[in-house]
Amino acid sequence: MKTIIPALLSLALILPTQAKEEYTSIKEEIRQAIARGNAWLVSQQKEDGHWDDDGLPAFTGLALTAIARDPNLDPAAETPEHMQKGYEWLTAQQKEDGGIYNRGLSVYNTATSLTALASAPKGSFDVAIVNARRHLIENQWDIGEPGENDNKNDGGIGYGSSNDHTDMSNTYLALEALSLSDNVIEDGQFGDQPDLDWDAALTFLSRSQNLTETNDQDWASDDPNNKGGFIYTPGDSKAGTEETADGKVALRSYGSISYAGLLSLVYAKLSPDDPRVVAVKEWLGKNYTMEENPNMGAEGLYYYYQAMAKALNASGIDKLPLEDGTTADWRKDLGGKLLSIQRSDGSWVNDNGRWMESNPVLVTAYSVMALEEIYHSIP
Repeated sequence: MKTIIPALLSLALILPTQAKEEYTSIKEEIRQAIARGNAWLVSQQKEDGHWDDDGLPAFTGLALTAIARDPNLDPAAETPEHMQKGYEWLTAQQKEDGGIYNRGLSVYNTATSLTALASAPKGSFDVAIVNARRHLIENQWDIGEPGENDNKNDGGIGYGSSNDHTDMSNTYLALEALSLSDNVIEDGQFGDQPDLDWDAALTFLSRSQNLTETNDQDWASDDPNNKGGFIYTPGDSKAGTEETADGKVALRSYGSISYAGLLSLVYAKLSPDDPRVVAVKEWLGKNYTMEENPNMGAEGLYYYYQAMAKALNASGIDKLPLEDGTTADWRKDLGGKLLSIQRSDGSWVNDNGRWMESNPVLVTAYSVMALEEIYHSIP
């Protein structure tokens, strides 16, 4: 068996400061919480290697990603049997089109599975990774005139099971999976490989942000409540609408998808002073909270937590500037919140079941991944 090196997010930035005593206690608490959370996940694995009764590859991919990034793993040890079984189950679900799925939602399942396979020992599943990358790239939209971005969905990626729309969540998951698996094709061993149209992807991201400076869609709003934040897909927000001070109707920006937007802009390699990056950070600072998914309440709360940790870490943000001029230590705030709500058996669950968050396997994977982002980035 090959040895496994726990994979950190490729864009996670370790702060260039010396270790601080103020983080010593919470870092140790987080390490133990990660161990308990992953132990619970391992206890839920099915005999054939997958997670969850529903058999969606996404649940197995998320659980494996959480387990692979555990700081408690010994990097010199052999790959644990439960992880190897999980990886092998995932690759067994791969179809001829490269997708890793079993009954639709091919992009969602393939992206989360690809991210997990990218965490496996180097070289273990390279062929599967290359084929999964191809599936995601082939699902990027370009309808109408080729290369013209003449449809509001162009450049984005949807669930893959139907061609009704693209959305920020699937697009972010695909961008993440492609970015984290880039190293597999960099040396050219698989010949010329297709690549995502990153310019078109950036156009889609811009069209999903409330910012008239860079969004060419009529619905975009610069009203103070929404400017800079993201919505689900161009022209539609899961957070609904609101009337602005000037009597117009704006699509409401919301927290989880705004962090997904920030992370996507980082994957698209925008500079920190790009107006889109600046604007979303300002919106996130104005709406910073651990008590809810801003403008969505408890819906998608744990997706919000993991997207927050990944986006702020990848952006190199030590303390997030808030609207009142102060800054927030998001590592302490988010770490403390997740520590306080971990259940006695090591799992987490959302009492609000929107977007499958009543499923403890899904929510525990989200929570562990968020804590791992915090742990690995604490100076």
